[in-house]
Amino acid sequence: MNQKFVFLVLPQIHLMDLAGPDQAILEAIGFGADFEIEYCNLENNVVTTAGLPIANLKHFSEVQFKKGDFLIIPGSNANYLISDEFKKHTDLLNWIINSYNSGIKIVSICAGAFVLAECGLLNNISCTTHFKLTNKLQELYPLAKVLDNILFTQQDGIYTSAGIASGIDVTLHIIEELKGSHFAHLVARELVVYNRRGGNQKQESELLGFRNHIHSGIHKVQDWIIENINQKANLGELAEIACMSERNFTRIFKKETAITVNDYITIIRKEKIKEFLKNPDLTRLEIATHVGLQSERQLSRLIN
Repeated sequence: MNQKFVFLVLPQIHLMDLAGPDQAILEAIGFGADFEIEYCNLENNVVTTAGLPIANLKHFSEVQFKKGDFLIIPGSNANYLISDEFKKHTDLLNWIINSYNSGIKIVSICAGAFVLAECGLLNNISCTTHFKLTNKLQELYPLAKVLDNILFTQQDGIYTSAGIASGIDVTLHIIEELKGSHFAHLVARELVVYNRRGGNQKQESELLGFRNHIHSGIHKVQDWIIENINQKANLGELAEIACMSERNFTRIFKKETAITVNDYITIIRKEKIKEFLKNPDLTRLEIATHVGLQSERQLSRLIN
């Protein structure tokens, strides 16, 4: 059964807060992810902050969730979200609370955090919002643990993110959780987001490292290495994948990634080993085979 991502389209919504995460999920579906997207609203006719009308969406009360689905609340005009006009919709707030209590994961983009805070879902939870709004969020909801200068947070099934671009970052993070690092990279590359950004993590997976460039030939080689780390490829074969001569490929690879091809292969191999070591059913010899090594001794040299 598909995992559902439901976008709550509120009045005065910011288009980019909706479009960025929505496109990331759509690209994931294009790569074969078992996701589906659904939209719902509070009022039948919604107008964005840019003046674009959005109509004919289902009412939020018609949404059918299953445990593990996601409810995404893009940002709207913050003045509207803190107004009595919005807060009077207690049926919506109770629906969000009940959804969370039923095992639905909640994601806010930008000012969408004010909706979660009004529901009480950010009490004693680390959270963030647009940098211009963090002080206001903390002032109005003192029980929330509002963090400055951070792209996104995740705690107890609640995700919050800062401004527009970070909505894509938190969505890619969720995709990585569900489908793995390399899959998330493929989605990011399709969005032309080559420099993946973490939230409060100090480091990202090495599988996503050294990708902050736009050279399609080098990306093809990096993809091949990640997907075929169990195979031994010579320089000529890799150069052929990149549609280059060996000499030119060696030079361009280092220029774009700042490391050599062999160093990159070693880094990916180490990262794969870390993942395989988490599986208690695999022997060290099996792990060595999975990453293109011939013996446990070679494996030990890499991890020690």
